[in-house]
Amino acid sequence: MEISARNTFKGIVKKVVPGSVNSEVTLEVAPGVEMTAIITKSSAERLGLAEGKEAYAVVKATDVMVATD
Repeated sequence: MEISARNTFKGIVKKVVPGSVNSEVTLEVAPGVEMTAIITKSSAERLGLAEGKEAYAVVKATDVMVATD
């Protein structure tokens, strides 16, 4: 796989929560570090995402916001 995004994180699927249109996918990218993405249900099915499967989180953004109280 070749991709232009520089921020890719290899991980293990910890949870897939399917909805009627979208699915919530949680990957563990390091021990105790999880990333969650909302993708279309059809994409989750096409990728065969299921608990324990290896997958990549790909982050492509021009802005990242951080806030505190």
